[in-house]
Amino acid sequence: MRLWRSAHRFDPDRSSARTFVYTLARRAAVDLWRRSSRSPVATAARPEKEDAVGGAAFDELVARLGVGEALAALTPLHREVLELQYHADLTQTQVAERLGIPLGTVKERGLVD
Repeated sequence: MRLWRSAHRFDPDRSSARTFVYTLARRAAVDLWRRSSRSPVATAARPEKEDAVGGAAFDELVARLGVGEALAALTPLHREVLELQYHADLTQTQVAERLGIPLGTVKERGLVD
């Protein structure tokens, strides 16, 4: 749904369609992760209310499926960087130190093309 709603922002002069889709998937993953880490109990306690508000639960499910597919399509090296950034809540510098790789490599792997 986010891809459809954001299609008008795609500029082929700035990036490829693949990069645009991965960027949206990455942002959706971050949004879901932040939302679930903020109040997982509160979210689980009110699913009927979310459905009544306009299908928010359905949108979340679709986003999770898309993000899962996007993550599965990544190389293990790219996935590892993203997981450390978002699941372990590490900065790019901390990821570089933990993996023993240059900061530029972490930045490149975080922006999948």
